[in-house]
Amino acid sequence: MKRGKAWRRLPGLVAALATLVLVGGGLVGTRLATAAAAGCQVSYAVSSQWPGGFGANVTITNLGDPVTSWRLTWDFGAGQTVTQLWNGSYTQSGAQVTVTNVSYNGSIPTGGTTSFGFNGTANGSNPVPASFALNGTTCTGGVTPTTPPTSTTPPPTTAPPTTPPPATQQPCDIYAAGSTPCVAAHSTTRALYGAYNGPLYQVRRGSDNTTRDIGPLAPGGVANAAAQDSFCAGTTCLITIIYDQSGRGNKLTQAPPGGFSGPAPGGYDNLADATLAPTTVGGHKAYGVYVAPGTGYRNNSTNGIAKGDQPEGMYAILDGTHYNGGCCFDYGNAETNSRDNGNGTMEAIYFGNNKVWGYGAGNGPWIMADLENGLFSGVNQKYNANDPSISHRYLTAIVKGEPNHWAIRGGNAQSGGLSTFYNGVRPNVPGYNPMKKEGAIILGIGGDNSHGARGTFYEGVMTSGYPSDATENAVQANITAAGYR
Repeated sequence: MKRGKAWRRLPGLVAALATLVLVGGGLVGTRLATAAAAGCQVSYAVSSQWPGGFGANVTITNLGDPVTSWRLTWDFGAGQTVTQLWNGSYTQSGAQVTVTNVSYNGSIPTGGTTSFGFNGTANGSNPVPASFALNGTTCTGGVTPTTPPTSTTPPPTTAPPTTPPPATQQPCDIYAAGSTPCVAAHSTTRALYGAYNGPLYQVRRGSDNTTRDIGPLAPGGVANAAAQDSFCAGTTCLITIIYDQSGRGNKLTQAPPGGFSGPAPGGYDNLADATLAPTTVGGHKAYGVYVAPGTGYRNNSTNGIAKGDQPEGMYAILDGTHYNGGCCFDYGNAETNSRDNGNGTMEAIYFGNNKVWGYGAGNGPWIMADLENGLFSGVNQKYNANDPSISHRYLTAIVKGEPNHWAIRGGNAQSGGLSTFYNGVRPNVPGYNPMKKEGAIILGIGGDNSHGARGTFYEGVMTSGYPSDATENAVQANITAAGYR
């Protein structure tokens, strides 16, 4: 990963979120009831790109008779390869890629759509595929009968729509457009990409230890809390996995022992009760992650998370009224061995009113940065007057860093914009310039598995590159529009 400022887009690549829609002429005439028909339209959008790689979203519109399973094929024209894919299964043989449905998205009614996304490699140019075929039928935007009808009527005078409705922009779409794509995206409340329709989190019920994945109500939408309520009725449920929506596989699971052992068997930390942080988002019920002392999630083997002095950004939506002075309610970058590896080996959002290592104005709580062996509210090791106490019911917390430069920002996740509480050089303490980040991800605990803190997490992401204030302001606007209540 290149150090320094966020990567610039490669010349000649498709612009982020620019969409190719493959269409043809109008529909053929009305067909006899006995003649099944096939037809399709495909939208292919490059959502993010970086040196040697890119991300894309694909939307299929079925213009023919309903299908109960699907297979989409295309050829890459410049040696691109798929490396990860969600909302489908894929194979690739040379240039040809074949994507098939998974269990929950095989059926597409007439006029209906389904979507999937993927990450891939690209060396040099990255042209969009020239054509697609759905279940063997080339997607031209028209409908072709699969058995010849004995008669037809004249074609309609009005052509079908040539493009599907635009996908909703969610935080990770905004970061990608700002050239700082998400490399981890975690939420139990909603999808963080406009096209994401995969699992958000997994719950395990106490009655029989079976598990269930909980996804959004619709692509880019709010979590299906009713599915959790039905599955967990009459028993307890724990959150066992918080999935990574970025496609990089950076999911969070039960934190293992490290410098401190947790209270669960084997020294692991506890899992969160799935029902203790109810909320609503856009009028729909959802659940956050309620972290009681002893609870923690972690991933020590990640993909694409910043290391060393590489730039990154992160935000989290938290309950600003649920905190304590224990160490440490964090979300972000930590050590890969669950131990304290020295100054500068972490870069994570901290929220609480711990004053042992650092603090801001008032009595707290504060948004600070856990950089290991220090909770920093600014350039000084202890007190920084510009970091205010902040306790909105729903709180946006931001920490971002690059070589000898970092910032803290925050605001009300229900309304208004972001304020910058610190923006300057690394702390005036040895060991933090350059940074020595290791690239693990933690939630609810410190880098050495300190697990004395409490808090509530709803959503958060980590980015590749140092996001601009303008990009974060756009993300904040999306958050306030989401309607946390």
